[in-house]
Amino acid sequence: MADAPRDGGAPETPAEATPAKPSAPDLPAAASPTGSLSESPPAAAETASPPPAEPPAREPPPPPKPPPARRRASRFAERDPAPVELPLASLRRQSRRDFVLFGAGAALAAAGFWWLLPDDTKGRAPFPHDWLDTLEARLGANPEARERFLNRALTFDDDVAEALYSPTRSIRTYRRSDVTPLPNNYSGRTPDPGYLAGWRLTVEGLASGRPETLSIDDLKSRFRRHDQVTRLVCVEGWSAIAAWGGIRFVDFLGAFPPAEGAQWARLDSAVNLDSSGNPDPYYVSIDLPTARHPQTLLATHWNDRLLPVAHGAPLRLLAPMKLGLKNIKAITKITYSAEQPPDYWNERGYSKYDGL
Repeated sequence: MADAPRDGGAPETPAEATPAKPSAPDLPAAASPTGSLSESPPAAAETASPPPAEPPAREPPPPPKPPPARRRASRFAERDPAPVELPLASLRRQSRRDFVLFGAGAALAAAGFWWLLPDDTKGRAPFPHDWLDTLEARLGANPEARERFLNRALTFDDDVAEALYSPTRSIRTYRRSDVTPLPNNYSGRTPDPGYLAGWRLTVEGLASGRPETLSIDDLKSRFRRHDQVTRLVCVEGWSAIAAWGGIRFVDFLGAFPPAEGAQWARLDSAVNLDSSGNPDPYYVSIDLPTARHPQTLLATHWNDRLLPVAHGAPLRLLAPMKLGLKNIKAITKITYSAEQPPDYWNERGYSKYDGL
């Protein structure tokens, strides 16, 4: 019999052999709210927050825009050429074609230049040119066609100059210190001063219907003098700055108004001479809108003194918006008309308008 347990307890029986349960890995004890350690896994380990996200990378600021002038310049800047590969045969064909076209263009340009030359210039050519004249005649490029073509070209040039003219836009003026020497631009001989004693200005085509005859003293006493420093531009290629004084043409038109319908003025110089000293009457045409420009003068003074004979004493036209050949010297007559009057240099192949 087995021994009874002491102290009245249950008899001890030997423990049955049972398989051992795998023990959980040792975990650190968590502190309980009361400060004791707990064997359960800490709650913080189960709900651990992810690491803080890195801030997004900041984009670099855009480069500053170049100024407008530089942007415009870069727009038209020359680009680096891109290489292009072409077969050798294609390059040869293109070279032959370009040579033929260039040769044909050069031949046509030379023929046109020859056609435009005056007949007396062609007569001095150092090579025979009968075949060229024959070819021109067969193509209808005769002297009459040449004159029509040149006249149309001059008319087109006049139309452009007239369209660009503005009665309110002033010609540039200068300081007295800018004055330069003024050449004597008489195309012939300078007249003898003897004509000054009997000089008179005749005005025709007036609204009154009767002509007027004026002396230089009549003009000086009747009109206020206006001074200006402007540039005179010659068709030969030179120019000069001078101080001018005289009567505004618009004031003259107000005192001696033209007849109704007048659009032009013809100015004559009966004392003009050719290179041999023979009388060579000079005449120019000027449109009345140009005559009414505030800077168009009937000049009586040059550089603060009376006009010398070399510069058109006692009265000359000063229209700085026209070429010098329009600025007639020693005026003896002014005639208003509805139709454009003849012009000395236009009859010799120059433009009628001659605007700058």
